Amino acid sequence: MTEYFEVHERDGAARLGELRLADPVMTPALADPFIEDAGSLWAAERAIPDGDGSVLTVLPHRAFPAGTRKEVADSFRVEHPDVAFPVAAVIDVAGARDVGADAYVFADAAGFIGHGEAFRDAIVSATGSLPADAARVLSGVATPRNVATLAYAGIDLFDATRARALGLQGRYLTADAAHFLEDLTELPCACPACAGPRSAFTRADCAEHNVNALRAELARVRERIRAGRLRDYLEGQVRHEGWLTATLREFDTQWGYLEERTPILREAEITAASAETLDRVEIKRFADRVTTRYRNRFTDQPLVLVPCSATKPYSDSQSHRQFHDAIAWRGHTVSMTSPIGVVPQELETTYPAQHYDTVVTGDWSEAEVGFVSEVLRRYLLRNDGYSRVIAHVPTEGYREICERVEADPEVEVPFEYTCVDHPTTDESLAALAAALEGEPAYSKREREHNTVRAIADYLIGDAAGDDLFGSIRTTGRYPKLQVRTDDPDAGRDGEPGAQLATMVPQYGTLSFTLAGARRWVESDAPTKRVTIDPFVPRGSVLAPGITDADPTIRVGDEVVIEGPKAFAVGRAEMSGPEMAASTRGVAVEVRHVEER
Repeated sequence: MTEYFEVHERDGAARLGELRLADPVMTPALADPFIEDAGSLWAAERAIPDGDGSVLTVLPHRAFPAGTRKEVADSFRVEHPDVAFPVAAVIDVAGARDVGADAYVFADAAGFIGHGEAFRDAIVSATGSLPADAARVLSGVATPRNVATLAYAGIDLFDATRARALGLQGRYLTADAAHFLEDLTELPCACPACAGPRSAFTRADCAEHNVNALRAELARVRERIRAGRLRDYLEGQVRHEGWLTATLREFDTQWGYLEERTPILREAEITAASAETLDRVEIKRFADRVTTRYRNRFTDQPLVLVPCSATKPYSDSQSHRQFHDAIAWRGHTVSMTSPIGVVPQELETTYPAQHYDTVVTGDWSEAEVGFVSEVLRRYLLRNDGYSRVIAHVPTEGYREICERVEADPEVEVPFEYTCVDHPTTDESLAALAAALEGEPAYSKREREHNTVRAIADYLIGDAAGDDLFGSIRTTGRYPKLQVRTDDPDAGRDGEPGAQLATMVPQYGTLSFTLAGARRWVESDAPTKRVTIDPFVPRGSVLAPGITDADPTIRVGDEVVIEGPKAFAVGRAEMSGPEMAASTRGVAVEVRHVEER
């Protein structure tokens, strides 16, 4: 049971935490100033120290090198005592287990640092066996160049041993390189250790600089986690060392590990500036939900494919207003874009469809063409009711994608192309309008109703929109719609047309009322339910008060909270598995609550 460590914010597997010592420490951080090692039991028997709240005490331990056979390590396992002060336990990856410590030190870190696949396997394996709300410590491996990647993998505490030792050997470290001190004419740093003349700079100064650089990089990492943009930084930073690039790619193959820990929404913009962006959880999750959950409800209209725009949401852009005028409600508009894939008009505000910026050169890489082609192909196979596809897209990239999908033998819907030169020229827009002549138009109200249903599909599950909002009316102005029942006698709130939910335009999500939450739990839609002890939550639900949580819950999800004394609705601040396993931290921010 963790007593002295609490996670406050999450950015994928990276965490912004608080080690609650006498002087609290925000992590990821250097542990050197406040960690005390009680010593190895290989050298001698050690008494349990009289620790206190000012330091993190590493209990007496036996460390095993990487590769030690499990049966050998098990025969020398140390029983960890229950103490009333902050403690860390030394573990190896193969023997990782919960012993009730506040932090866990990986003794065999040197055996997997430097190899992307081995590092990934070690962290994913060990993390699955450790408490979700305990700190993880790597000793003797951190440098300014690798510490952002280590934090991205989920490590919270480091020491400066390696950085200091390399400095004493004459290696000058920065976030992008490791220089031989003798090769530097100038010192590319303004820290106190580097403030003097170059001629007077010693190896002791180099060691001090390396520690300063490591500390500064950790401050940068913490700020990136707060902003939800550590991944953006990492995509460029890992390029400075081969094994770090490999590590990023290896973790991208661990969908389950990263997806469970990645919020479904955030304010931060995604900077799509590298090939690795296509492998981000947010990108793959959006493409997966669009092709497995979303269902087109504009069944009488053809599909109209249009290019994306720099302005988000797309409908606010000048080009999309021109497309809208030409389409005139006679076709279902879906935007094509890299790195997102395809974006139905109903999901244009849903994270990350309006939260990304991409490099625009006019040239598409093969990876981009392949990714968007596959998403469009899967979209059409799932939504096979279109009479035809009108591709109003430019030649570069977009046309190639459409032609690839059109040629797929599984895709039976016919394509036609209306872009003469550029999509927004008068001639092209006229061709688009002419192609839709005679098609029946849908109403603005129909689009609003289908929008909230599509968002429910995306957030909750396949067919959730029809289960929850089959019969509704909407008020307000898009994109801030209020969803209400259209039955004047429905709802337990005592008023006709009770409000069920509100569309939140910043993230393209739904915020449920108590009436909406009751309809949700009574429907056939999958319920993201959090079960609590007999109390009435005020403001938030803390992890210790949770008895069970749906494992599909992700940070940012709308959840229903139920207990013997309360029924409530709110937004998740932890994933479902973390809620069920944690003993500290805010699990759900409560919006509405009803006492039973």
